[in-house]
Amino acid sequence: MNGAADLLGFQARYQADKIVAIDLASERQWTYAELDLICGRCATALKKNGVVQGDRIVCLAKNRVELIALHFACARVGAIYVPLNWRLTATEINSLIEDAEPKLIIGDELLESTGIDGMNLQTFLNQAAALEALPYTLIDSDLPSLILYTSGTSGRPKGALLSENNLAETAINFGMVGRVQNHSVVMSDAPMFHIIGLITAVRPAIYQGATFIVSDGFDPARTLSRLADPELSVTHYFCVPVMADLIKAEPTYSPEKLKGLTALFTGGAPYAEAKIQDWVTDGVPVANGFGMSEAGTVFGMPVDIDLIAARPGSVGITTSRVKARIANTDGEPCPTGESGELQLKGPNVAAGYWRRPEDSAKAFTDDGWFCTGDVALCDEEGYFWIVDRLKDMYISGGENVYPGEIEALLAHNPAIKECAVIGRPDEKWGEVGHLFVVAAKPENKIDLDDLIKSLDGKLARFKIPKHVSLIDALPRNANGKIVKSALTDQINK
Repeated sequence: MNGAADLLGFQARYQADKIVAIDLASERQWTYAELDLICGRCATALKKNGVVQGDRIVCLAKNRVELIALHFACARVGAIYVPLNWRLTATEINSLIEDAEPKLIIGDELLESTGIDGMNLQTFLNQAAALEALPYTLIDSDLPSLILYTSGTSGRPKGALLSENNLAETAINFGMVGRVQNHSVVMSDAPMFHIIGLITAVRPAIYQGATFIVSDGFDPARTLSRLADPELSVTHYFCVPVMADLIKAEPTYSPEKLKGLTALFTGGAPYAEAKIQDWVTDGVPVANGFGMSEAGTVFGMPVDIDLIAARPGSVGITTSRVKARIANTDGEPCPTGESGELQLKGPNVAAGYWRRPEDSAKAFTDDGWFCTGDVALCDEEGYFWIVDRLKDMYISGGENVYPGEIEALLAHNPAIKECAVIGRPDEKWGEVGHLFVVAAKPENKIDLDDLIKSLDGKLARFKIPKHVSLIDALPRNANGKIVKSALTDQINK
């Protein structure tokens, strides 16, 4: 057993009265001792409900501080926390539940709205409040404590299995590249089913004994007001590029309102160099970075405005704890400055995927490097750029969209002979889907608007293509494979 101190329990002993968490929706705050007490009581409640080591606890709930206590409670009893994306349809959510086979489903009003049976979160918390807390202890930090679902190119969901050791690495790695300190105040509007909202915006703060703020969602004017609020004193804020643009476009925006930030940290999608330079002109450091569910924080730009200005668009450097290499199609390391697949190695990388032995095996090279599927390059000074994706995935508003999932759904439509989806640039969302359709019978007209509407309720809204074109045939190569680059060329004509 690889024993490791329970991080929350340690801080509760080390600085019991320090404020660890602020919940903006409920206007409540907790000290380390208070949050640890909730965690301990939740751990006892889990055991009272029959939860044992290895059991999965599915959670379907909007952001609130108690979800952090619940996740730590799962780790304290050796269970696995499984937060689900509530933006998905009920069908998609039920598919993930079926895959996770949870011992317990806990959620807020989302359970009722999606028609899923489970225990109300507040009821669970009320039960826990009447119990003795399971005390601070050493835990087996190699045990998985989190499953984060991330879809593959086929649209089949995969659950990345993350241990407390993996998650501790994100606390350390982002803490280093982001300069998180004991006095820091970290805020994110990201939902707590994402690695950023649940881990990156929380674990580094707890690791340093700092404070994290839980938001109930992004609203440009409200978020800007919060970042400028001297009572909150936010030092670190996470967002995707489209959110950063909306903040800057706010009529009340001024650089002075963000002067308390160590940096504005962006990721989840490429950010245009010209836009980063606009922030630099305002004197606001926008530190671009790169991470993923399977590896947490990987790269981060130094929070130095001159370095950012010199390399706008770079996702930065690794810490000494993460190894990264660029490999060609033969699996050999690429020369400096040449693009290839980004591969990773380190204690931050997940061991594999939940009940997906084949996917887990394919994710690693024979010599143990994790294959990200992203195309990157590195300069002579060790700064990385993400330049493309090996797979067809595109990112819309910070959410990964996999065309194969959409195409597979439309394959059942008798009016369609074949179809393909690609991502195309969009000023607001970064990228959106463009659907190309070939009719089964050219003489029969397809109502393209109705076709898009038919996807409502079957796919999450961010997955539904925003553009659609009817074409005679999909472009293919000599092997019969669809050439999606040719579809991109059609858009760009």
